Amino acid sequence: MTATLTPQLTETDVRRALGTVVDPELDEPITDLGFVRSVGVSAGVVEVHLRLPTSFCAPNFAWLMVSDARDAVVALPGAGRVVVELDDHHDSDLINRGLAADAGYRGTFGHEADDSLDELRATFQRKAHTAAMERALTGWLRADPSRTESAVLDVTLGDLPAGPVTEALRQRRAVLGLPVEDTAPVLLAPDGSRPTAETAALTLRRARSVRISVDGNAHFCRGLLGTRYPGAEADQTPRPSPDHPLLPLEVLA
Repeated sequence: MTATLTPQLTETDVRRALGTVVDPELDEPITDLGFVRSVGVSAGVVEVHLRLPTSFCAPNFAWLMVSDARDAVVALPGAGRVVVELDDHHDSDLINRGLAADAGYRGTFGHEADDSLDELRATFQRKAHTAAMERALTGWLRADPSRTESAVLDVTLGDLPAGPVTEALRQRRAVLGLPVEDTAPVLLAPDGSRPTAETAALTLRRARSVRISVDGNAHFCRGLLGTRYPGAEADQTPRPSPDHPLLPLEVLA
């Protein structure tokens, strides 16, 4: 019988896995945001250190990011022993101990924990879908100046051009269990229902406010991270936003 050898894990493999971990509030990979401080792979041990823009980022958000990162790395073939730690956070010691002990969120934070992180995660998934929907429909509108906001009610996924914006929308719909076939209408209310002709334009405008909030928060957090950790900008990949350019942000210490 021929033994099957497990491929040797590399730093590139680990960073690729971490690239699948999305900050729940900012809807971007933690690798693009510069939240991965370091990755080390040696003798079957993987050690990852994460960082956040401030020391007081919400503990539940921090836990989601760190635990998701650990899950992504542990799932890699040949990962062996995996250590994922959050640096420089006011709850770093608590989070790192709980993660190492596999205690879970409630086991780590005890009576301070929310009843469940599931609804929090679902809330951000719905916001991510709303922002992706607005980006896709705004792109559709700008492709033809004769199109009006009231016309978006009849736009289907098949009407959207192939590309990363449409693919991102399909992915976020799939996460929420929304239809992803080409005939599915793009414009949906936050609860997944289809707006009426009278409310279509208002629904799109409300979605635009959500998208602006998500993009603005991400832009601000990048600036904060660069201020807290000089040089972190080199680890960041700005969100492509040709239709909604953001001004360079400098946060004064």
